[in-house]
Amino acid sequence: MMLPFRSAAVIGLGLIGGSVARDLAALGLRVSAYDADPTQLGAAMRDGVVHHRLSDTLEGLETADLVVIAVPVDEALEVLKRGARHLTRATLITDVGSTKARIVALASELGIGERFVGSHPMAGDHRSGWSASRAGLFMNAPVYLCASSNTVPQALTVADGLWRALGARPIEMDAIAHDEWLAWTSHLPHMMAVVLGLTLGEGGVTRDDLGPGGRDMTRIAGSSPDMWTAIAVDNAPSIEATLAVAEREIGALREEIARRDGAALHARFTAARGWFHHAPPTKETLRNASTEILSSARGPRLRSG
Repeated sequence: MMLPFRSAAVIGLGLIGGSVARDLAALGLRVSAYDADPTQLGAAMRDGVVHHRLSDTLEGLETADLVVIAVPVDEALEVLKRGARHLTRATLITDVGSTKARIVALASELGIGERFVGSHPMAGDHRSGWSASRAGLFMNAPVYLCASSNTVPQALTVADGLWRALGARPIEMDAIAHDEWLAWTSHLPHMMAVVLGLTLGEGGVTRDDLGPGGRDMTRIAGSSPDMWTAIAVDNAPSIEATLAVAEREIGALREEIARRDGAALHARFTAARGWFHHAPPTKETLRNASTEILSSARGPRLRSG
C-alpha cells in the first residue's frame, strides 16, 4: 500500500515504537527518532533503521510527514505538549499508548486535533526496548483508532491506511469507550497477573516452579513497571471497577472452597469453561457493570462528606 508520507519521526524506540520504525523504514520512509536512552537510539541507527537523531527539544519534527509518539502514556502527554509547536508539517500525528481519552483531548487543546488520531495496537509483549522490537509485529493485530473531537476525516483515513500498511486491522472507537473497554480486555488481565505473581512469591514459588499454564498466566507480570504504573493511574476509575468484580469472584470462590461446596464449585468451573468456549458479554453489558460497581463503590465515600 502506498503511503502519503516520505518521512516519519518516532519518539520512543521500545517494543512498539521500535517495531513501527522498522516497518516504516522497510516501506522506504526516512525515519528520524528520539529516545531518552541514547543506547537504544544508537542501536536503531547502527541497524540502519533510524537515519536522523532528534534532540530532546524535538526540533526536527518540522520535517516529518508522520509523527508517532511511542512512550508511556504519562510521558506521551508531555511529549505532545513539548512537540506541538514543531508539528507544522505532519499530515498525521498519532500515539500508541494503552489509554486514549486524555491524549486525544490534549491534542484538541493544543490546536493539533484536526491531524491527530490516537492509536492503540494490540501487539504488546512483556519484553521491552529496541532489542524486543521486530519487523512485522503488527501483522493481523487489531489496532484501535480514536479520533479527537475535531479530527478531520482525511486524517482518520490516513491513519487507517498507515496501520493497514503495517499489517494491522484498524477498529475505530470513541476514546472514552476505548479506555473503559481496555480496562476489561487488557488492564484487568495484567493486574491479575501481577496479583498472581506476588501471591506466588509469598508462597516461595518462582516461575521456574510453574507448569506451562502457570507460566502463561504470569508472563505479562514481567512487563515494564513504568509503562503499567502510568496506565493504572491514567485509567484508574475503569480499572478499579473491573477489580471490584474480580474481588467479588475471588471472594465467592474462596467461600465455596472453604465450605467444600462441590456443587457450587462445579457450577463455577462450568461457567468459566462456558465463557472460554462461547462469546463473552457485550461491551454494553460490561460498561453498565463498570458504571454500577464504580457508583456503588464511590457512593458511600461521597455521602460521608
